[in-house]
Amino acid sequence: MPSQKILAAKQEAVATLAAKMRTASAGVLVKYEGITVEDDTKLRAALRAAGVEYAVLKNSITGRACDEVGFGALKEHLVGMTALAVSQDDPVAAAKIMKEYAEKVETFEIKAGFVEGEVLDQNGVMALADIPSRETLIAKMLGSMMAPLYSFARVLQAKIDKDGEAAPAEA
Repeated sequence: MPSQKILAAKQEAVATLAAKMRTASAGVLVKYEGITVEDDTKLRAALRAAGVEYAVLKNSITGRACDEVGFGALKEHLVGMTALAVSQDDPVAAAKIMKEYAEKVETFEIKAGFVEGEVLDQNGVMALADIPSRETLIAKMLGSMMAPLYSFARVLQAKIDKDGEAAPAEA
């Protein structure tokens, strides 16, 4: 039987992970096996730069945190060595980086994930990774809003230029 100190530490780890998952906009669960130190360092640096927290945790701790948060469907994917990437702000960042990394390293595999309180299977995480970033979507939206204004301004400018050419001819 574990000591009270060890049990308290495990309960604290579960509570901390559950709190992160509860407030996160998205998370990705991956198979963490056969990864070189160099690749792992690059992955962690990319995740840190995107504001994504990444950790290799015991499956029992992750499973209990999933139960607390209501992501019980993720528990079936907690087999073998697993790692969890959690993004608090950008729901697409973790999935994009993990997909890119899974394409480079054969043994690295996306298992499942969650976004905005919904559990996703592997295909769902891959679809999430294909969504453009928030900044790209905003830029596209602003571009589509500005296009009619620019067209209208060009029409007005053409009218002014046409009328400007006709006026000096009369003088």
